[in-house]
Amino acid sequence: MNALTLPLVIGAPQIILIVIVILLLFGGRKIPELMRGLGSGIKEFKEASRDDKKEGDDKINKK
Repeated sequence: MNALTLPLVIGAPQIILIVIVILLLFGGRKIPELMRGLGSGIKEFKEASRDDKKEGDDKINKK
């Protein structure tokens, strides 16, 4: 592997470390709330992108 791409490789030890840091920062009680917020944000983003695509298709069809 190239030396520039090596830091970008994420393996199991790095993921475990990230999870531990998140648990320490936010605690076990806040994580479900954070995940709900993240899920609703992703849902809104998908709906908005779907609406934009629909509007773009409508504009193309009108021409």
